Amino acid sequence: MTVRTRFAPSPTGYLHVGGARTALFSYLYARKHGGQFVLRIEDTDLERSTAESVNAILEGMTWLGLDYDEGPFYQTQRFDRYNAVIDELLEKGLAYRCDCPKERLEKLRIDQMAHKQKPRYDGHCRQRQIDPNVPHVIRFKNPADGVVIVDDLIRGRVPFANEELDDLIIRRTDGAPTYNLSVVVDDADMRITHVIRGDDHLTNTPRQINILRALGHEPPHYAHVPMILGDDGARLSKRHGAVSAISYRDQGYLPEALLNYLVRLGWSHGDQEIFSIEEMIELFDISDVNKAPSAFNTDKLGWLNQQYLQHADPARIARLLSPHMGQLGIDPSIGPHLNDVIKAQAARAKTLTELADISAFCYRDFDAFDEGSAKKHLRLVAREPLERLRAAFELMAYEDWTPEGLKRVIERIAEELEVNMGKVAQPLRVAIVGRAASPGIDETLMLVGKDATLRRIDKALAYIAARGAE
Repeated sequence: MTVRTRFAPSPTGYLHVGGARTALFSYLYARKHGGQFVLRIEDTDLERSTAESVNAILEGMTWLGLDYDEGPFYQTQRFDRYNAVIDELLEKGLAYRCDCPKERLEKLRIDQMAHKQKPRYDGHCRQRQIDPNVPHVIRFKNPADGVVIVDDLIRGRVPFANEELDDLIIRRTDGAPTYNLSVVVDDADMRITHVIRGDDHLTNTPRQINILRALGHEPPHYAHVPMILGDDGARLSKRHGAVSAISYRDQGYLPEALLNYLVRLGWSHGDQEIFSIEEMIELFDISDVNKAPSAFNTDKLGWLNQQYLQHADPARIARLLSPHMGQLGIDPSIGPHLNDVIKAQAARAKTLTELADISAFCYRDFDAFDEGSAKKHLRLVAREPLERLRAAFELMAYEDWTPEGLKRVIERIAEELEVNMGKVAQPLRVAIVGRAASPGIDETLMLVGKDATLRRIDKALAYIAARGAE
């Protein structure tokens, strides 16, 4: 048997991180077993489905690198096929027309709830002959007794009594097929062998199994993945911050870091934290996914992203960082090479946006000193070291402006003043960067360049003079 999995999002919004994790699990399972991964767009909800949402889903899949072997298939292009199956069920007596008005259905629901019964359709139209020309829906004739067993690859054996399952609608009054019917037909036609999806679909599964068997098909294997929670224990939603896969891209996360984080939400392999996509494919097993929900931790994602930033090819990170620099109004071609900046700064940032922010000083002068850093380091006692450094730097030839040459100058000034390096390097760092944190001071000066260094020391000396005059 060739393993075939599918990811089947509804295009009613962005690609949620929960959906991205489901897509990842489906992708990994197919790749591990030499199978195919299918993308299907379940757009039968005509009122809520939009082309913008479809594009957002496709964009998210492409960014994450979850390449699919077939698709995308669109359910709205398969209505003729669904209706043919519905007609077949009607002919075989496995479905029936229902013209129950909304008022009757609402009263039925209220009465059942008043008697503490589970609300379900009572089969009123099962034996009635409904005129096909009057408004009606089509209902599937669910078996009245027996038990449907879902052998879930994550949850184990889950039984559902047929008497608890009502005759669900498979075609609406407007002629549109419903979700449960469309999914069943697609999974059968596309020869899906393993359905990996969120556990909010678990209650749909026995209904879909019954329809599949009515059509003469064996159900696929099912695996229902627990939901993702926010830090507060509630289901992850917009109020917890970014939940769209693409929003993480825009915030400066790397796709491989997000994939690595998502695969660890509910699955583990010993104490290993960092996995390449090849390792994920080799080690992942859907049966090892935890039954309990997992909590999304943005700090943990930030740590993972930082690991990837540090160890990725600087040339690749430069390509990804460039637009973030552009958003700050910086042209990265005017100034130090981005590769050099990344080598110096990558370990200091958790995201590309943060990396851009802390690297802006390499390309343009800052507006103001960090107040705390300036108060501590740009005092009167720092004036002489800065003046001596400025004079020495001004005499340096541009070709001598190297980390080694700069370090020698700083060490010499410290020796002449008989102070430790920190008394010279820290005021200089604040003068050049505007704050007390940066890469090594010699590397920092190299990135900033001679002209900007002299200009910024002058600014720091003016700041010290103004403070002394207060």
